[in-house]
Amino acid sequence: MTLIPSTLERIRRHLVGLRMPRALETLDSTVRQLERGEISALEALEGLLGEELTLREGRRIKAALKMGRLINIKTLEGFDFSFQPSLDRNRIMTLAQLDFIARHEVLHFLGQPGCGKTHLALALGVEAVKGGHSVYFMTLADLITSLAKAEREGNLRERLRFLCRPQLLIVDEIGYLPVIPGGGNLFFQLVNARYERGAMILTSNRGFAEWGEVFNDPVVATALLDRLLHHAIVVHIEGASYRLRRHADLIPDNNRVRPINQPNQPKPRGRPPKNKQA
Repeated sequence: MTLIPSTLERIRRHLVGLRMPRALETLDSTVRQLERGEISALEALEGLLGEELTLREGRRIKAALKMGRLINIKTLEGFDFSFQPSLDRNRIMTLAQLDFIARHEVLHFLGQPGCGKTHLALALGVEAVKGGHSVYFMTLADLITSLAKAEREGNLRERLRFLCRPQLLIVDEIGYLPVIPGGGNLFFQLVNARYERGAMILTSNRGFAEWGEVFNDPVVATALLDRLLHHAIVVHIEGASYRLRRHADLIPDNNRVRPINQPNQPKPRGRPPKNKQA
């Protein structure tokens, strides 16, 4: 099949008018394949449209990641599951199917610093963007700061409405930094507004029993957990820090972290038992 120059030129003008730069770029090579009989007319058309769709999808994902503050891109393929044997890889891959977003559930990643909580949260956020979901990412400190600023300026309702729009809200680093006075109440208002309306992913290095201390208010912490644990998926990561894996021998024993929610073993009372052989 041979395309005459006038027809080919009209196709080029159509592609320019339709703003299809990738299809225009691959047009000549596609025509040569068509003339050599390597592909059919339908395959040529599919190829041109497929190239353009791939370009546009890449642009959409890039823009959505930027709007969602997902600047530090992480992937599930880049996560070292062999370093964290406490994690069930199949369970994480099931979560990557994103059904929890449709069910408006809250996914908790709990573990010590460096164990991969943020990596997994970001990776699932990237998967959500690829799946067409709107995502927004913030640390708890930045989130509360933005809510406090909106409250001072009289825009709290608008800010809460903005943070309720994403289908998935990721809140990172709960428990790492002190929460400002009144911050727990502001976070509760957001959680309450999203309750059963939007999915969330939360990461924390503190067990739920410590949230009263984290938010400096046991009453607010109880109200938060009442909503955040109602429709919840909790993933405990019990491994050590991935970032410090090559320098673990430099950390003193008394500074090594313990798994969260695991109390210290009490020391036995009284004198040690006598050695029978002695």
